[in-house]
Amino acid sequence: MLSALYTAVSGMDANSTSLSVIGDNLANMNTIGFKGSTVSFGDVLSQSITGASGTSQIGRGVEVTSVTPDFTQGSFETTSDGLDLAIDGDGMFMVNNGNVRSYTRDGEFSLDKNGNIVNPDGDILQGYLADAGGNITGAVGNLQLAANQSPANATTEVSAAVNFDASATAPAAAFTLDGNADGVPNDPANYNFSNTTTIYDSQGGAHSVTAYFVKTAGNTWDVHYVYADPAVPGQLLEAGQTSGGAGNMPTGAATDQQVTFNPDGSLNDDNSGTAIAFNFGAGVAASNVNFNYGTGTAETPAGTGLDLSTQYSSSFSVMSMTQDGYASGSLQSVNVSNAGVIEGVFTNGQTRSIGQVALARFVAPTELTKLGNNLYAESFDSGQPIIGTANTSGIGNILSSSLELSNVDLASQFVSMISAQRGFEANSKIITTTDQMMQDLVNLKQ
Repeated sequence: MLSALYTAVSGMDANSTSLSVIGDNLANMNTIGFKGSTVSFGDVLSQSITGASGTSQIGRGVEVTSVTPDFTQGSFETTSDGLDLAIDGDGMFMVNNGNVRSYTRDGEFSLDKNGNIVNPDGDILQGYLADAGGNITGAVGNLQLAANQSPANATTEVSAAVNFDASATAPAAAFTLDGNADGVPNDPANYNFSNTTTIYDSQGGAHSVTAYFVKTAGNTWDVHYVYADPAVPGQLLEAGQTSGGAGNMPTGAATDQQVTFNPDGSLNDDNSGTAIAFNFGAGVAASNVNFNYGTGTAETPAGTGLDLSTQYSSSFSVMSMTQDGYASGSLQSVNVSNAGVIEGVFTNGQTRSIGQVALARFVAPTELTKLGNNLYAESFDSGQPIIGTANTSGIGNILSSSLELSNVDLASQFVSMISAQRGFEANSKIITTTDQMMQDLVNLKQ
């Protein structure tokens, strides 16, 4: 009879534990990345009794055999923050606090004062680092954004799509830099057309360069490149020349570029293999820029002569003019791809890979040790992590501007709660009944 009491106590204790787990699940139903747990019971065998009808086994109640996390996928919530990340599939984020690495499905990341990508507890997100050129390396470390800057890039090539007006006539006067002693070439006395573009020096300084197009023969044009004298404000230099000082004409031979066309209006040769030299002042490297007007039919290798510039009897027009230089820029925003690549967008319009989020996958994730705050630690039973990038090694992909919600199912938890409550009440009834039987037994003795 006394064994019935212990049996009922074990049932009450086990169902009480089940209610505690259910309560924890319900309390965290709004916790980002939370994984609910389930309770498993096992019976307790007390003794075997041998009688006339054979051997009977009497149980002595129930015990909790395990509390197992459920790592099934939770649903996703869209946010407006690009550093809110969610994992669609297996895998866990790795975060570091000092020398302690832990794992989480909670992707609520932000920047701390040092520019590190951190979770709400300040643990730093781990990932594959990128070099200065934006190439992802194999080194895993803290993902940090604050020190990232886009360095300046000097212009080395300008590509122009221009229609040179075939009906234009050659100017009567030769091109001069200062035909009227006012610092501006005569118009239209010594050139036909002009167009201005911006060129960047080695330190990212922007310089306006005006190309003056001068027709010298039926299908031949000379292009002169003119820019502000860096040593004397208000004066001009032509490419290839150096400053002569205030009030003096520039020294050295000017460098122009000859562009020739075929009778059908296609480009014959733009002589773009010869770089145009610019002197943008002391302290910056000399700029040598190739001006490309297309691939002519006389060039090696030969082109169609129609890919960029042409010479037709229609008005002069510049369809496009692009160059490969840019100023330095600071980080403006970041985008995270499905592969976890963090791409920085800089104020100079450039983009560059800053790093790639690393994910860890465990063979037995249910055996991880809970640390609280949505963090897990590696254990002997979980095995070592398999570290890789999204969409590799069976690891899921990453969703930016998304968060994984708790996978707790409210309806099923209420059903489990009712079942545990009924089990607790039934076992308490066993104690009440056993107590009554013992009282009856005492009364018989009296």
